[in-house]
Amino acid sequence: MAIRVKQPGLLTTVQDTGRFGQYDIGMPPSGAMDVFSYQVGNYLVGNEEGAAGLEMTYFGPEIEFTQDAVIAITGAELPPKINGEEAATWETLAVEEGDVLSFDYLKSGARSYLAIAGGIDVPIFMHSRSTYTLIGLGGHEGRALQEGDELKIGESNGASNRVGKRVNDDHIPTYSDSPELRVIIGLASYRLTEESLETFLNTEWTVTPDADRIGYRYRGGELEFVEREQPAGAGADQANVVDFGYPVGSIQVPGGVEPIVLNNDAVTGGGYATIGTVISVDRDTLAQTKTNDKTHFRSVELEEAMEARAERRRQMEDIKEALS
Repeated sequence: MAIRVKQPGLLTTVQDTGRFGQYDIGMPPSGAMDVFSYQVGNYLVGNEEGAAGLEMTYFGPEIEFTQDAVIAITGAELPPKINGEEAATWETLAVEEGDVLSFDYLKSGARSYLAIAGGIDVPIFMHSRSTYTLIGLGGHEGRALQEGDELKIGESNGASNRVGKRVNDDHIPTYSDSPELRVIIGLASYRLTEESLETFLNTEWTVTPDADRIGYRYRGGELEFVEREQPAGAGADQANVVDFGYPVGSIQVPGGVEPIVLNNDAVTGGGYATIGTVISVDRDTLAQTKTNDKTHFRSVELEEAMEARAERRRQMEDIKEALS
């Protein structure tokens, strides 16, 4: 045992890079929603990529350490405190047995990450330690943390030598309450009228209270689908198709009213037309938005999406090298 949960926060789960390779049997990846913040936390404490940490949403937990540890807190501006004293983020910190980590009120963003040298040691399920709460598997007993939970951490070597390492300010993101999300238009965008596709891209959408690890629902306009005689099995709604696979980040518009971006814990397929997909880099940005934030969607070509991904990989390598 190395961590005791005194207060669980709003939604605190064990996550790693995700559960890949089972999409064909209906198993979504889960994993950290803001991959950048999660990975940089692991770099700070010297973990291998893929080590499990804690994802904390909106309201942070209160955690007691039952042994000395090396930690880092990244992601949303959710100010941490150690024994009531302000602590740094995006920096490697040392905690001692008996220390208590807590968090002040959220200032910006939505999700914060706690990395611990050695990683959170929970059982591996389908090649991952990530929590998939929708059906109760992975992580700690398949659920969000609760008061009284106790977690182990893995072995770490020489992590104490990393204390004081910090991410360069140029690499620390800021979180807007009105971000732009780049999307690849496609899969079934042909089902929208041309006017509605323009409306989708020109509307300022508002994040509704239905915004979680399964999906983000937006409000702000109405879209029309091309009228047709629905094929057998598609249902009466013009937004329906017979069946589609859903990439993570894909966008559906049930009834043409409220677009939904599907996230890490969403179902892998279904009967709604998907009109586009948020590019992988910008899903980190999406993960740091919250209810009542505004969002614009911008259409980009595949080349821009691939270059953004390549640039992010270069950035991650620069951070890793600087912290090594």
